[in-house]
Amino acid sequence: MRAGAVSGRRHGGTAAGLFGASLLVAATVLGAGGASALPSAPPSGSASPGGPGAGGTRGGQDESNGRRDDKENRGDKGDRGDKGDRGEHGEESGRPGSPAGTSGRPTTTPPSTAASTPASASTSTSATAPASASASASGSAPASAKPSAVARPAPAGAVLAAAEAGPGAGLPTAQGLQQALATVLTDQNLGTVGLAVADAADGQLLYGKGENTAATPASTTKLATSVAALSLIPGDTRLATRVVKNAATGGITLVGGGDPTLTALPADQVQVAGVPADPDTAPASLDALARQTAAALKAAGTTTVALDYDVSLYSGPLLHKNHDGENIAAVTPLMVDEGRTDPKSLADAPARVADPAGAAAESFANLLKAQGVTVQGKAKAATAPAAADAPVLGRVDSPTMARLVERMLTTSDNTLAEAIARQAAIAAHQPAAFEGAATAVTQELARLGVPMTGVVLNDGSGLHPGNAIPPAVLVKLLALAASAQHPTLRPVLTGLPIAGFTGTLGKRFGAGSGAADAAGLVRAKTGSLSGVNTLAGTVVDAEGRLLAFALMTRTGAPVDTARAAMDRVVARLAACGCH
Repeated sequence: MRAGAVSGRRHGGTAAGLFGASLLVAATVLGAGGASALPSAPPSGSASPGGPGAGGTRGGQDESNGRRDDKENRGDKGDRGDKGDRGEHGEESGRPGSPAGTSGRPTTTPPSTAASTPASASTSTSATAPASASASASGSAPASAKPSAVARPAPAGAVLAAAEAGPGAGLPTAQGLQQALATVLTDQNLGTVGLAVADAADGQLLYGKGENTAATPASTTKLATSVAALSLIPGDTRLATRVVKNAATGGITLVGGGDPTLTALPADQVQVAGVPADPDTAPASLDALARQTAAALKAAGTTTVALDYDVSLYSGPLLHKNHDGENIAAVTPLMVDEGRTDPKSLADAPARVADPAGAAAESFANLLKAQGVTVQGKAKAATAPAAADAPVLGRVDSPTMARLVERMLTTSDNTLAEAIARQAAIAAHQPAAFEGAATAVTQELARLGVPMTGVVLNDGSGLHPGNAIPPAVLVKLLALAASAQHPTLRPVLTGLPIAGFTGTLGKRFGAGSGAADAAGLVRAKTGSLSGVNTLAGTVVDAEGRLLAFALMTRTGAPVDTARAAMDRVVARLAACGCH
């Protein structure tokens, strides 16, 4: 790690930048979903799925393997060989809740034990979380720290603290930035370029090149989805998967609550981004749900039961316009392991089952059988939504929305992105479908003051090639997440991949790239479709100033060549004070 370089070069930096640099260093110990925010307490009476859990493959490595980014968004089958960003990552925390009484809304449920979060809190979702779970306010990581799935970086607020030296201290100038970037921006491998650079402390635009021209965002669309979702939905909200009694059939109904990270894997086989999941990011366990349900049925003297499943939470088409059966699953509120045919697959773009909901119900029936409860025949889709007051036999909950957003951004998970977008639609009273989600995100961003001229959204993941966002808008989204007025948006920043270390940037900014000096100093969301490469995030410059940037390109150059050229542009930002 270049901790020495950080402290040596950035002697004149501001508090925001220096804390930002130290957070980047500390955060390298995290895997996908490595949030600096502290976890909220599990719902009252909930039980642990039995250890680190998770199902997902390390999709989180998206670009980490240098190819994931593409696939992440590649929507275009032409990019298929480069399955980059897309990342399906591991699962999250499944905290089986005790059979709750009647639950109003079966989908999103804040934990009942979480205390109200102080307005000054950054990413912490629970006042009950131990302060020791996060690094010191200085943001510096212990010298002895080693990569760990449970390690936590410094508080996100440290990265975003206002500059102590006051507005404008050490602020790069347009002329300085132009001079510093002149050579790298002429690299023909970039093709058509759009660029915006701003001061992360207040969002002031410092330099632009086609910054107001809308371009295809690819997976940087996920920034818009994340900002809108966290603005609409409390960060400690969890997505519940339940089993209820069905008065009409006399059987039971498995109710999908929109959690694609629910896993059928045993706890000891669960991974998030290729490493064992920690308690905050481990997904909900389908086995735990089966155990709860079987116990409740046997207590009532029932060992044989009919099973159906309720997927009424979502509406509209199941398949994305660019659905290919690998980069994204059919979008349904009930699935396990994101619909992978092999939950443990480490492939960049694993094969998906054709009917995720049916497969989840079948898996649940098998787990019930293992607990001594036989399901009659084959589970079928319910003919009507489960009654709101139906007795609950079992329930498990996802990690918090803050954790889900972080993981989605780190690993560029398309399936999770569409699920989060639908939760935003529900919160905004829009149909939980592609169109309703796009409307909800668009309206919420406008309400937050984001300039929406030129913005076109068709999905929440960025797989749709018809999406359009200007670089200046992406920078505005990052500035909002850094704003003291919007502490609930912090997971947008803490979820960004770290150059050279995590997620879809894990294999970029490496030795020989011409951008290695910026490793650990850049956190950014990647995006790739055929001929399109984007990068938007934050970088600590040579004077410790935290800058927000968005770089959008369209080129015929090979994807790895184009990405390397982009990384060199960002590395130049890290290397100068640009006065």
